[in-house]
Amino acid sequence: MTIAAFKNLHQRLQAEHLARHGHPLAERAEDSFELRLFAVENFYAEVWRSRGEEAILFIHVFDRPSGLGDYLPLISLGEVNM
Repeated sequence: MTIAAFKNLHQRLQAEHLARHGHPLAERAEDSFELRLFAVENFYAEVWRSRGEEAILFIHVFDRPSGLGDYLPLISLGEVNM
């Protein structure tokens, strides 16, 4: 699915697509929100929820690596043996 096709889906269908085809990458908190980042085909989707709530407020979709900046400190590659 392309990013344009994903954006055209209703939010419920976007969430279903993420559950089936998305790869969870990271989670973080921002103010009173919980955010979860997914990789999907050739783009990323960031799911926003109010802290402690199950309902999705919105899904932010992007395909530029610059959108990953807030998640980089959360990624641990562990010890690399060469």
